Amino acid sequence: MAEKKQSDLRRLLSYMRPYKGLLSLAFLFLVGATVTEMMGPFLIKQFLDEHLVPRNFDQSALVTLFVAYIVAHLLKVLFTYLDLLYFQNIAFKIVQDMRVEVYEHVQKLSLSFFDRTPIGTLVSRITNDTEAIKDFYVSVLSTFVKNIVFLVGILVAMFLLNVKLALFSLVLIPIMFAIMVLYRRKSAAFYLEVRNQLSVLNAKLNESIQGMNIVQVFRQEKRMRREFEEVNNKHYSAGRRTLKLDALLLRPATDLVHIVAIALVLGLFGIDALKSPVEVGVLYAFVNYIHRFFQPVNEMMMKLSFFQQALVSSSRVFHLMDEKDLAPVQKGDGNPQVVNGDIEFKNVTFSYDGKRDVLKNVSFHVKQGQTVAFVGHTGSGKSTIMNLLMRFYNIKSGNIVIDGVDLEKFEEQEIRKKIGLVLQDAFLFAGNVKQNIRMYNEEITDEEVKEAAQFVQANTFIEKLPEQYETEVVERGAAFSSGQRQLIAFARTIATNPKILVLDEATANIDTETEDAIQTALQQMRKGRTTIAIAHRLSTIQDADQIFVMHDGEVVERGTHQELLSEQGLYYNMYLLQNKGSLQKAL
Repeated sequence: MAEKKQSDLRRLLSYMRPYKGLLSLAFLFLVGATVTEMMGPFLIKQFLDEHLVPRNFDQSALVTLFVAYIVAHLLKVLFTYLDLLYFQNIAFKIVQDMRVEVYEHVQKLSLSFFDRTPIGTLVSRITNDTEAIKDFYVSVLSTFVKNIVFLVGILVAMFLLNVKLALFSLVLIPIMFAIMVLYRRKSAAFYLEVRNQLSVLNAKLNESIQGMNIVQVFRQEKRMRREFEEVNNKHYSAGRRTLKLDALLLRPATDLVHIVAIALVLGLFGIDALKSPVEVGVLYAFVNYIHRFFQPVNEMMMKLSFFQQALVSSSRVFHLMDEKDLAPVQKGDGNPQVVNGDIEFKNVTFSYDGKRDVLKNVSFHVKQGQTVAFVGHTGSGKSTIMNLLMRFYNIKSGNIVIDGVDLEKFEEQEIRKKIGLVLQDAFLFAGNVKQNIRMYNEEITDEEVKEAAQFVQANTFIEKLPEQYETEVVERGAAFSSGQRQLIAFARTIATNPKILVLDEATANIDTETEDAIQTALQQMRKGRTTIAIAHRLSTIQDADQIFVMHDGEVVERGTHQELLSEQGLYYNMYLLQNKGSLQKAL
């Protein structure tokens, strides 16, 4: 555990390497602030011992001391400002770099990782945990560096005043270090529990807000509030344990050592006074330096809680950054192109969790330009076909071939460009309608955007909007109906002019009027393209060249609509269920 913490700390410090120049400058300002800070008590000591006690009021000397004292304070203010400015600027740059690095890594993770990781937990790590790490750089690191330099300056000043008392003061350092080590050991588990409970809290909050309509419809407010209170109370209890530890080992412990140190220093001065005269200025300066010695110590002790939080948070963030479950790499081999759109699955077996196969030895062939459909009950493996074709997941065994070339040999860019995907729930991004159709691809012109919208008949409602294609999209397109969002998604797909079209229940959530418009558009979209439709409503795929019926991860029936009805198998029963037991529509 200790080695892991040291590793995390070294990793945190490694982010400072690109900013060595700025750090050096900040350190120079820090040294300047420390030196000018130490000059104050020394100048007052000079005034007491050289002028006030012997009643030597030489005007020029006093003016010199006064000017030196004022200049020292002004320089201290300037150096402190520059030191703080540079350290915090570096800290914000480092955290900005880290957040971008974490976000880029998350984008590379496989969908299986997102399947098993709550969204609230990920958000907590990218936002809350990196914010705690920011406190490490902004508050902890700058405070520790500043105060360590400050302590060295104080010890040097003490040795210049009185070597014996300065040696005694060195004993305070291991005592304070022991308190810090004890605090770190005791607090680690507490702060880990706090961060974990915060992740659970975020996950519960995310779930509640996303499902608020269901919560209200089924009157689950009391239950959700009760569950949220339970999680919140656990987070509160974990936080209270850290507060109790902080209250015991941070300020009270150092204050006690501080009081004992002052008492001992005064006692030693008293003993020396019995033997020989004691300079008042030295006594003042030494007591002042003792006070100043504990000022940075107290600051560092108070920052230990931030330090511990940062270590715990860094461990969680680095755990995410070290996640090896990456999305399938598609570098390609020989740069093949999708030209025709001929697709073949050969004995494909796949499992999401590595335990239960959701596809079992599946084989089928879709010829260029054909429209095929996959139907079956929920959990039969229909959408998995789409996931594997888009190569969101790696197959367990078998082969997927496009135009006679293994899928793994295609570059990711070629797959994404030549295979157009429309999902059941259309996702719209913040921006405007035009950007959502273009998907920020500047190679697609405004004219092509409008042509794509017109092709799927989305222009009929877009051109009625106040700003037409410049209309802002907010809250994932909440201002649009589900049908309008889906039409925009269709236009987005058509704008890339794909060779293969994949429709994952794309018309499932659409009203009848919009569905008629989409079906008309689909007739045109399918011309010259290989189309794979994953459907729940059988009425939408009756004209498919071939229909594959899936059950428990296997293709159990295949044929045209009429052929499957005549077999009176699973497809026949599904059709009867959807048409209330009547075959009139099929005849």
